[in-house]
Amino acid sequence: MTLAVITGANSGIGQQIAIGLAGRGLDVVLVARDRGRLEAARRHIAGLAPGVDVRVEAVDLADLDETGALAGRLAARDPSIVVSNAAVIAPLDDRTPAGLHRSLATNHLAPYLLLRTLAERPSPRPRRFVVVGGSPSGLRRVPVDLDDLNAETGRGLGWPPSVRPFAAYGRTKNMNAMFVYGLARRLYGTATTVNGAHPGIISGGRLNRHDRGALRVFGSVLGRFAPGTETGADTPLWLATAPEVDGVSGRFYVRRRVVPTAAHTTDPDRVERLWHESARLVGLRP
Repeated sequence: MTLAVITGANSGIGQQIAIGLAGRGLDVVLVARDRGRLEAARRHIAGLAPGVDVRVEAVDLADLDETGALAGRLAARDPSIVVSNAAVIAPLDDRTPAGLHRSLATNHLAPYLLLRTLAERPSPRPRRFVVVGGSPSGLRRVPVDLDDLNAETGRGLGWPPSVRPFAAYGRTKNMNAMFVYGLARRLYGTATTVNGAHPGIISGGRLNRHDRGALRVFGSVLGRFAPGTETGADTPLWLATAPEVDGVSGRFYVRRRVVPTAAHTTDPDRVERLWHESARLVGLRP
């Protein structure tokens, strides 16, 4: 049976994507940090899709050693679908033991390490990778600072201080688009595709759990009018399963439509520089 992997799958959009995949008869692996929430999600999904094998992987994706080990375990099972959905808006002083900003490690370096590891393992079957990113229009004003990926200086993250974690998060979402383009180029001519998707502004998730000050107020206002997780899961789930996107790769979608991302995310030199710097940070060859 086809195997699908979803990160950030213990709640919100990730869990909704997992429900959709299991409902289509796919075995699923749920990846997240909190084992208790994962087990609750597993029981819920298994109840909705009897006969489907639902397993969990309790992994802190901000820990690159844990992510690398996860990649090795998953590669042995050769999943046909991988949806990279996990994300966090972390305070700027939230650093991993390796000294990485938690947003950078979770949102960009983890999918880079996971999907690149899987992509470099040959597979006899078609595979689809989907990276859940951010709003192409909203992110035009927060280009990735290639000299400060780890937000050491905080240069250009704006004011007031309470919104700076969101700007840093926005940069990681631009990194997601750049990674999609870099990986798609390397996968050209294979049966593995990779595409990005913006789920929209969605209520019902835990992305904003660390918000403070003006950012908390802004988020609470948006949340009152935002649609739920089923809406947010629609485009990533469609990219993972729809026959009409067979063979399509290296594109970014909003509401099931291809949307261009900012020029600073598509510039080949910038895309390659991010790829090489990411490889250095995760300990892979370029």
